[in-house]
Amino acid sequence: MAEKRLRRWRPVVAGVVVGLGLILLALFAPTFWRETQRERVMDVLLEQVADWRGPKPAPRLAIVAIDAASHDENGRWPWRRETLARLIAAVNGARPAAIALDLLLAGEDTRSPAALARRLAAETGNAALTALAPTLEDGDRMLADAVGTGPVVLGWVLDPHGRDAVGAIPVLTRPGVALGSLWREQGASAPPPGLAAAAAGSGTLSLPGDDDGLVRRVPLFVTVGDENRPGLALEAMRLAAGASGYLLSAGPLRVTIGEMTRPLPPHGLLRLVPGGPAVPVIRASDLLRGDTDVAALAGAIVFIGGVSPELGALRASARDPLTPSSLLHAQAVHQIATGVMPVRPDWADPVELGLALVVMSIAIAMARLWRPAIATAALLCLLAVVVVGTGWLALRDLLLDPRIPMIAGTFAFLATSLTAFSESRWREARLRRRFEQHLAPGVVERIVADPDSLKLTGERREVTALFTDIEGFTQTTREAGPEQLVAVLDGYFEGVTRIVGAHGGMVDKLVGDAVHALFNAPLDLEDHPRRALECAVAILAWTEAYRATGLAATIGLGRTRQGIETGIAIVGDVGVGAKLDYTAHGDAVNTAARLEALNKELGSSICIGPVAASRCDPALLRPLGTVALRGVGRVEVSAPA
Repeated sequence: MAEKRLRRWRPVVAGVVVGLGLILLALFAPTFWRETQRERVMDVLLEQVADWRGPKPAPRLAIVAIDAASHDENGRWPWRRETLARLIAAVNGARPAAIALDLLLAGEDTRSPAALARRLAAETGNAALTALAPTLEDGDRMLADAVGTGPVVLGWVLDPHGRDAVGAIPVLTRPGVALGSLWREQGASAPPPGLAAAAAGSGTLSLPGDDDGLVRRVPLFVTVGDENRPGLALEAMRLAAGASGYLLSAGPLRVTIGEMTRPLPPHGLLRLVPGGPAVPVIRASDLLRGDTDVAALAGAIVFIGGVSPELGALRASARDPLTPSSLLHAQAVHQIATGVMPVRPDWADPVELGLALVVMSIAIAMARLWRPAIATAALLCLLAVVVVGTGWLALRDLLLDPRIPMIAGTFAFLATSLTAFSESRWREARLRRRFEQHLAPGVVERIVADPDSLKLTGERREVTALFTDIEGFTQTTREAGPEQLVAVLDGYFEGVTRIVGAHGGMVDKLVGDAVHALFNAPLDLEDHPRRALECAVAILAWTEAYRATGLAATIGLGRTRQGIETGIAIVGDVGVGAKLDYTAHGDAVNTAARLEALNKELGSSICIGPVAASRCDPALLRPLGTVALRGVGRVEVSAPA
């Protein structure tokens, strides 16, 4: 009973083991692999739900691109600062809402006439050159003047070895705000003090890459030393809004810029949505020539940045392997303005684990209780619910990973289904083996191959019949307990029928304690008399060993007597309806039965008829003499030598 219960629950156990194993594997996989796979799933999820978001008011955006054509017209990078000053002045002339330079202008100017004069004076000590420098074209002064005439944000980068001062932007913090997990470095590389002082804003250009090298986030705030500083995109929005600083509040964590308040992730990074808005792009060279329409810049937040490899401003992102960093900052502005700020909540991990256990349990139940087609369709519906549910949450900027629930549910379902299928096949095979002990295997095979055949045509063929019987079995049945007797007979029949099958014979039927076997039926068996003789010898050896041990010895199981004869018989199905018995009728069958009984008189264990003996090697036989058989007459009988 316990074994049956175990078999009944085995598919469920297999599903649970596989499902839990995959959950644990996902939970304890290397962090870089787990997070990389999660981010890739989030990319797909965010991209798919992007079309579900309704239109929202968004700020005007534009990019002034320093591309290869601009390099051809204005020289290779880095450009002279006088050129950058003219470019900023041209953008300012269009009256943008804010200008953000996605360029690192580190160090003092070294290429303008004034800078060259100052350097030469320092090296030669020539006072005349020192006095001449203020009268010459000064790149830093020109750039500072251009920066100071408009709402310009200058960029800087996080640098653990940097010693440059970063412009202080007011960041007011209310009680309860905790930003301990911001991207932090001890130093920065920034524009020189003269330029920084002229700028209206200052924001970081740094973009963090994930373990797979893709940039998926833009900093809103970072920490330099012990001070919180804004990112380039957020600072451009502050200037466009005319706000004097930032206000950080808790419960939940959020940032306020002017009249706009947005949620702020604790790590201060904005998760970008793959794809993003289309942003108008104007070539820097066209602006410098003054032969382009600047209407796209009016009232827009304009990013000036490079789009060619020389500037080192191309980043691999989920959007494109070569994405200009200015486009990523512009996309961040668009998402902040429209309120698209996806975050992975603190409760995501336990919810995903709980969802995985629920999906796994439902999948196992469906696989166990329903038919395969229905269960598979239900599983697909369940997985679709998980996907739609996580998509619905992503639409509300809450990122959950559907992989673990889907994988655990799918593989738990497969494990349960396959184990149940294997159990079913095993039960069918076991029933088939048990069935074949009562009906001839050949009959079973024919019915399996052709279920519509209810009766097979009889045929006349030569067969060798082998009959067995247990000596003194009637007395044994009186003395042995029923459970003991049945157990001994089960083992006895299993051993004898296995030996018959191994020698190519077919068990015709089991009658009481007797086994009736046929050789050369229903299929041809070469040298079947010899095979029957060898089978009888093997049965005798096995039964002698069997009755000497265990329960068989306890109940005193008698020796096995056998009779063998060869001859023509009519074989075929006998019976009607659902009960068919493939059997043989003829003198050889009757003679084999009488020869088995003759062993009692002769004191032998195996008695072989004359026809079967004539087909075997005489060296394998010894004569038992001539005997009279009822209905047959006098015949020569033999036994194994």
